[in-house]
Amino acid sequence: MDRFVLDFAHMLAGFMVLVSFMLLYQDRMFSLLNVFALQALVLAASVAWQAHVQAAPHLYVTAAIALVLKAIIIPLVLRRVVVRLGIHRNIETVGGIGLTMLFGMGLVALAMVVMLRATAAADPLAREDLAFALSVVLLGLLMMVTRRNAVSQIVGFMSLENGLILAATGAKGMPLVVEISVAFSVLVALIVIGVFLFRIRERFDSVDVHALDESRGERP
Repeated sequence: MDRFVLDFAHMLAGFMVLVSFMLLYQDRMFSLLNVFALQALVLAASVAWQAHVQAAPHLYVTAAIALVLKAIIIPLVLRRVVVRLGIHRNIETVGGIGLTMLFGMGLVALAMVVMLRATAAADPLAREDLAFALSVVLLGLLMMVTRRNAVSQIVGFMSLENGLILAATGAKGMPLVVEISVAFSVLVALIVIGVFLFRIRERFDSVDVHALDESRGERP
């Protein structure tokens, strides 16, 4: 396979990991949503490149879904939710940004070591992309664990799902019906999450999960 094809695919996947670290670094809500839109844009570009390399036209549909749904619609919806709930402020983290970034680097190193060894006999294009994809998944999970704000945890979940899409397309893609059903499920989940956020705000006057723990008597 042409070296440029491999390098460009790996550059896009690696940039997704970099943007995942940018997500972990953000401490303002609107900045977080802007960076998530950037990650979705990079994902769309990566999937479109995989569609070209693999000669798989159905992956262009996946790229279009990522571009329209995740880079445009979801950030706009979450931005409106943030404005309506009045939560555009600093994002509280567990342990601080610095410690979270260090732990994230450890997770990326672990993902690289495990995945590159487990896929030693795999196709060169898929091998590194799977390692990058696992890194994005783990960083998304880390964001969900270390953020106290429910909206930022939603962004972490969406970032995790972006990593899964990167892994699926790098490993010769998914059937088109699966891609469409996943996109529909994400859209439905976003609607349900929005309803729960408003209900939580009405009930507890906050979307900080720390406040929910205190309401259950689980004070640290």
